[in-house]
Amino acid sequence: MSDKSIHIVHLYPKEMNIYGDTGNTLVLSKRLEWRGINVKVSLIGVGDTVPEDADIILGGGGQDSGQSKIQADLQEKADSLHKLASDGVAMLMICGMYQLFGRSFTTAEGVIIKGIGILPIETTAGPMRHIGNTLYETQFGEVAGYENHSGVTILDDVTEQFAAVTKGAGNNGQDKSEGCQVKNVIGMYSHGPVLCKNPQLADGLILFALKKKYGVNELSRLDDELEHKAHEFAKQRPR
Repeated sequence: MSDKSIHIVHLYPKEMNIYGDTGNTLVLSKRLEWRGINVKVSLIGVGDTVPEDADIILGGGGQDSGQSKIQADLQEKADSLHKLASDGVAMLMICGMYQLFGRSFTTAEGVIIKGIGILPIETTAGPMRHIGNTLYETQFGEVAGYENHSGVTILDDVTEQFAAVTKGAGNNGQDKSEGCQVKNVIGMYSHGPVLCKNPQLADGLILFALKKKYGVNELSRLDDELEHKAHEFAKQRPR
């Protein structure tokens, strides 16, 4: 193993993990280990403190009830997460956690779940669910995903979208945007876990972390034949 190490923090793995988003933590851990880089994983739940030395922070999807359960605790963590985001820490927030990294999520019953405002977005429950396979164009290349949400997310500035939609609904089914990115914080709707079939996105997050911590500008190549096959299979699946 090298003398390099990366600390992965997974937020609310019990409350916000209804579509296997924990797999993103496993993907990043393995891709780091295969490159000889030491990995530490911390599972941070309600009442836990966000580690100050976090290098990559992940969060998954959850039902409205799950978001309600963590709402107050997430506010307690807001200052720490804002500081880490401002410092350039890599973050990937999926679906429910993506919404809560915005300013608020308003449920179908009109209940407002307050977010922490790292991402400049507002989300409201819409009249229909967007379900199915997706394709996006991103700075990391083509990303294949799977969405299942009724949230209608509006960005303050559409130029801060993470991706452009080529198949699927994305943020709102109207403006062809998907997700949001501010510095190294990415929010998006893709479940799956999305990193399993998009190794270039996984490596993008890893490179964010290694560049910030060690000044690394390039990763050693891995044999991603299976991952690329998974991507192509997902890409060909109907909506």
